Amino acid sequence: MIDRLIYGAAAAALVLAACEQQPATSPAPEDGTMSETGTETAMPVEAPAADATIEPAAEGGALAALENNPFAEEWTENFGAPPLDRITEAHFMPAFEAGMADHSAHIDAIANNREAPTFENTLLAMEMAGRGLGRVSAVFNSLTSSASNDELRDIQREVSPMLARHSASITLNADLFARIDTLYQNRADLDLDDQQARLLEVYHDNFIRAGAQLTEEERERYAEIRSELATLYTQFSQNELGDRESWYMELPESALENLPEGMVSAARSAASARDMEGHIITLDRSSVEPFLETSPDRELREQAWRGFYNRGNNDNEFNNTQLIRDILVLRREQAQLLGFDSWAHYRTAGTMAETPEAAIDLMEQVWWPARQRAVEELADIQAMIDAEGGDYEAEGWDWRYYTQRVREERFDIDPAEVAQYLELDSMIEAMFYTAGRLFDISFHERTDIPVYHPDVRVWEVHNGEGEVIALFYGDYYARPGKRSGAWMSSFRAQNGITGDIPLIINNCNYNRPDDGEPALISFTDATTLFHELGHGLHGILSNTDYPSLAGTSVDRDFVEFHAQILEHWLSQPEILERFATHHETGEPMPVVLLERILAAQTFNAGFENVEFLNSGFVDMAYHLEENPSGIDVEAFEAEVLESRDNLRQIPMRHRSTHFLHSFSGEGYAAGYYSYLWAGVLDNDGFAAFEEADDIFDPETSQRLYEVFSGGNTRPAMDMFTGFRGREPSVEPLLRNRGLLTEVEG
Repeated sequence: MIDRLIYGAAAAALVLAACEQQPATSPAPEDGTMSETGTETAMPVEAPAADATIEPAAEGGALAALENNPFAEEWTENFGAPPLDRITEAHFMPAFEAGMADHSAHIDAIANNREAPTFENTLLAMEMAGRGLGRVSAVFNSLTSSASNDELRDIQREVSPMLARHSASITLNADLFARIDTLYQNRADLDLDDQQARLLEVYHDNFIRAGAQLTEEERERYAEIRSELATLYTQFSQNELGDRESWYMELPESALENLPEGMVSAARSAASARDMEGHIITLDRSSVEPFLETSPDRELREQAWRGFYNRGNNDNEFNNTQLIRDILVLRREQAQLLGFDSWAHYRTAGTMAETPEAAIDLMEQVWWPARQRAVEELADIQAMIDAEGGDYEAEGWDWRYYTQRVREERFDIDPAEVAQYLELDSMIEAMFYTAGRLFDISFHERTDIPVYHPDVRVWEVHNGEGEVIALFYGDYYARPGKRSGAWMSSFRAQNGITGDIPLIINNCNYNRPDDGEPALISFTDATTLFHELGHGLHGILSNTDYPSLAGTSVDRDFVEFHAQILEHWLSQPEILERFATHHETGEPMPVVLLERILAAQTFNAGFENVEFLNSGFVDMAYHLEENPSGIDVEAFEAEVLESRDNLRQIPMRHRSTHFLHSFSGEGYAAGYYSYLWAGVLDNDGFAAFEEADDIFDPETSQRLYEVFSGGNTRPAMDMFTGFRGREPSVEPLLRNRGLLTEVEG
């Protein structure tokens, strides 16, 4: 998943506060988040004149005046990477306050410039404003996502509404918008190149979507809503983290005897991470899902399953139900202030789908064949339960366990055996090899660059000429203080004005093995690894003139294309034969096992698609609801799911009270469908390589590179059709998910 920070260096990134992207394929392996930030230094208070040379170095300003604060310095070492070994919690609040003051001064100077607006003294100046604030936000958001603690959470609660008000003060600045609007109305006479014209279009549209045309009274209310929502989003995500980390289930010795060795090791490591003896299951997906797949103890499975799906919905201080109602009420008011019928209409208006109806229609096309497949899967599960003399109907906590047994019986696949060939380091090597073959880049590890936790590894990324084009941070293990899921973020986006290279981060949550033991992961985990590198490559390969157009600054329902298409390479024999080697012997995965794995790719497709679509339908229904203040969250979920005759054994992939995509930010709110929309694109896109009969076909790879490197320099559909030569077809998605037969029938 993509995690885009609300507050980047460029003013356009601040405009995108209205489009914040928070922390997965068929459906997504897991959640993620992405952060687009600007360069590391603040600009002088004075806006540049039309013919001014814009210097990247910082001079003056409140941030630069701070004493003994790393954010006051120009970071010149390690390509401008943040000195994480010197940044402490105490540095953030002074840096935020100074950074906002500097940014406000820069924006005021631009808005009040008595010279006629030009591209240089308005848009280019805005692109360079707020860079100091951008890097404070980038580091802070990375730490609160990946290495949080009580002090950081306190700061987060205080600073979130401050940043929302700051963002609104920019997007609602009438004088600033007047300059942008003047340029936009006269754009045909400005002799702009393609990227300049695109930047102007993006700025103008984003300002309008952020309330620039509201009356003064409406602007005040809009700013209040933004601030209130920022507080609610922070509380929702902190509640999810608090409820998840407060729960654990101790495993008795008798339960360990029937679990795979890797599961026992992970449970022991999870206990150790909490300074406990013995073995525990936590609510991290990488802990609880393998347990649900492998434990024969039905009572323990039910306990774990209920803990997992009830996060944020318990009778404790972390309950999120009222927050959901409050968020939905404010979002609806905000959307209607902007002239939209609902939040769903507001959010889809800026995407490839364009309307909620189009998004729902796509989900409906997949729902009915997926549901039919799930009914067949349930019948297989119930038949196995009955054959064993089980006097009960299958429930949610039975699905993964019996599905795994049906898989083993039908395909002779033992997950523990498969994991022996999927060692984390080997899979990292596999994804780097794939990226290298496609895009002529290479990854070279550095051990001297400061990081925020010992788990984090850093690589230089070189192009074919040996030039460093990015730094890539990989943070792969679950731990206390780290949010769940998987996501891509950044310390800095690519900046064509200053020449700054991107600093990209991938986060996952795999089980840490015991000391000295290999980190063995599942095939699903390996898919997540490739997925997040796809997002990472979108940032790494970015080659745009302006930071607001760089990397993942694209339509929400296009941004997942880049991640999801990379997943396809993992399941190619050429990759598995080379990198899926036994962690002890180094022997390649047996051909017979490889063939069985590939044959089982669409197994359980009904469950996976129904689970995902349940969340997509509920997400959209919430944001079309006319009276959200009266919602009973559990009843609302049930009503939406029952309206499509859902199977009770398959809940939402993300229940409402821990639905971070939808309620800890705005990026995927009324936008969870986008993973499916991007699924149409990525399956059709990979078919181009299949048609070329070469998964690394140079010509097709070059066209794909242009999509990855082009950022938001063209509309999303233009990007895709430029790569594919036509608009996308849904058939490859249905075929690859094993659902095409049902549609045709």
